[in-house]
Amino acid sequence: MSPYDPSAFPPFAVTVDLVVLTVRRHALCALVVRRGEQPFQGRWALPGGFVRGDEDLAGAAARELAEETGLCAHDPGLPGAGNGAHLEQLATYGDPKRDPRMRVVSVAHLVLAPDLPAPRAGGDANSARWAPVDELLAAHDEAATALAFDHARILADGVERARSKIEYSSLATAFCPPEFTVGELRRVYEAVWGVALDPRNFHRKVTGTPGFLVPAGGTTTRQGGRPAQLFRAGGATLLNPPMLRPEV
Repeated sequence: MSPYDPSAFPPFAVTVDLVVLTVRRHALCALVVRRGEQPFQGRWALPGGFVRGDEDLAGAAARELAEETGLCAHDPGLPGAGNGAHLEQLATYGDPKRDPRMRVVSVAHLVLAPDLPAPRAGGDANSARWAPVDELLAAHDEAATALAFDHARILADGVERARSKIEYSSLATAFCPPEFTVGELRRVYEAVWGVALDPRNFHRKVTGTPGFLVPAGGTTTRQGGRPAQLFRAGGATLLNPPMLRPEV
C-alpha cells in the first residue's frame, strides 16, 4: 500500500440533523430547538449534533434524538419496540459554507412518531417545541425567524420525503398509536398532504389494500359519535395499489 498522509487533506466534521415529524391537532408539525450557543444563538434549528468518533451515523442520530428530545428510536430487533419513533436516513448536505465554524457535512435523518407530548430540550438547546411545518417553511425568507444553518432546506426535503413515501408505503401508520381507527389514519394523510380526503373513498382504499391494516378486535368512541373499529398496521411495507396523492 502506498504511503498515506492524512494531513494532506483538510479536516472536516460530520453531524446528524433530525427532521422529526408528528401530527398534532390535525397539523403536520416538526420538532425545533432554540440554540443556546453560537453560531445562530437564539435561533430555532432542527435537533442534531456532531458524530462521535466511536459511533456510526444511525447510532449518532438515535443518541441525539434521545438527548435533545427524550424520544427513543424504534429498533426492529428488540421486542416491544413498536412504540418507538421511525428513523431513516434522509440525505447528505455538504455546502462548504453551511456552517460558519468549519467545514461540516451533515447527514440528515427523518423521524416519524405518533402524537407526542411537549419535548424536553438538551445538549446545546435551551428550549424545544413542536411547530407546524407550514409556519417554519414560511419563515424561510425572514432573517429573524428563519431556521438556523440550512435547516429550512433540510426540513423541506424531509417533509417531501414523508409526503411521497406515504403514497406507496405503510409509513403513515408510524404517525398513529398501536391501535387506531380509519378516521385517525385519514387525518394523518390529510395533515401530511395538506388536503381533505373523502372519508368513504379513503375507507374503501385502505381496508381494500392487502396487508395495509388488520382488525385489532375492538372499537373506540374517543372520536365521539358511534363506536369505530380499531385497526393495527399490517405486515405490508409497500402498498399495491399505492395511495396516490390528490392533485392540488
